[in-house]
Amino acid sequence: MREAATPEAHPHAHAHVGERRGVSEHRARLAELLAPLAARPAEEWPLRDALGTALAADLVAPMSLPPFDNSQMDGFAVCSADFSGGLDGAPGHLGPGLQEFRVAAAIPAGTVPRRLTSGHAAPIMTGAVMPAGADAVVPVERAVPSGFPEEGGTVALPPVGAGTYVRPAASDVEAGAVVLRSGTPLGAPQIGLAAGLGLETVPVRPPLRVVLVSTGAELAPPGVPLRPGQIYDANGTLLGAALREAGLVAVNVVVRSDKPSELRNELEALASLGENHRPDLVVTTGGVSKGAFEATKLALEGHEVEFVHLAMQPGGPQGLGSFSGVPIVAFPGNPVSCWVSWEVLLRPVLAGLLGAPTARRRVRAALAEPLESPAGKLQVRRARLRADGVVELVGGPDSHLLGALAASDALVMVPEDAARLPAGADVEVWLL
Repeated sequence: MREAATPEAHPHAHAHVGERRGVSEHRARLAELLAPLAARPAEEWPLRDALGTALAADLVAPMSLPPFDNSQMDGFAVCSADFSGGLDGAPGHLGPGLQEFRVAAAIPAGTVPRRLTSGHAAPIMTGAVMPAGADAVVPVERAVPSGFPEEGGTVALPPVGAGTYVRPAASDVEAGAVVLRSGTPLGAPQIGLAAGLGLETVPVRPPLRVVLVSTGAELAPPGVPLRPGQIYDANGTLLGAALREAGLVAVNVVVRSDKPSELRNELEALASLGENHRPDLVVTTGGVSKGAFEATKLALEGHEVEFVHLAMQPGGPQGLGSFSGVPIVAFPGNPVSCWVSWEVLLRPVLAGLLGAPTARRRVRAALAEPLESPAGKLQVRRARLRADGVVELVGGPDSHLLGALAASDALVMVPEDAARLPAGADVEVWLL
């Protein structure tokens, strides 16, 4: 298993097949549609709330880390030049390689030590400030006796060179340096760095506010008995969970009707909300195929929305545009299709524009079994990545297999020009 190049690195990713649009071209259209979202004003957020957002400006270190020379070990701070025998040791009654020092006052972490005088060794705790006059630390377990004698006593130590077990000031971060670039996703390590620099707040790009609209007369809410012909609405819950897991603010709306007017009324109500309440993006599921009762297509007639078919399986039917100034993305209605559309199309675009959500990690791995894929389409298969670095498929390619999706931890990207791949073939894998 090794890191993979992004799909854009494959020449065939831009190709049209018949009337189908290539996946990379569609991502580019999405990026063009959603680019204004990157210009939203920054907000200053407390560190405790910033997890999962992205920086809105470069983060410049207001101080150095460490801010002072400090000890890397519990031990004795010494001046390396005090070892008269050098690093080969000072023979004598103490034994080869040991030299006796007078014990100075101990240096706990958080205190300012006195200068260390020649011939003395100061007990020092991990992280404590190195005293002036000292340039090295001897770990306590190498001392004779292996402990900390009282001040004024003696201790025998082996010789060390200058800098041994010392963490120099600014060896991690230098004051004034850019430590995180604008757009960097803020995970726990980045939040920890900001806290270590003494920052209480950071400028962030606020999470997108997304309204998810599930459409279809066949949809029933969970918890009620199904009538003949009905199914439970998994799309809204599935996508809502995916977006919230990725750090977005997602609100679910369900239009349990195939009447275009009802969806249009819902969209008009969303578009008419005040600036502080209207969504940054609307995502619909269902009603975008080539059937006779595609309510989403009909509801968006007369608006700046285009409907296309992508060279992708699942998730071929797609729509994008705007409704009364609100960006709108229309996904197909099968649960796996709409989720794959989020992962393969929308998530990478938002990651590139905003830094959050983060893009999925991509690796190369060997297939556990052969597969077949429709010529001219990027096939996205659900899979599990084994401990030995081999990826095995879970379920088939169909777009309704929620059980297979729930058992997966990876996606296999089968390129458009691969109709068959044997077991052992090298494939691109996205880790979930």
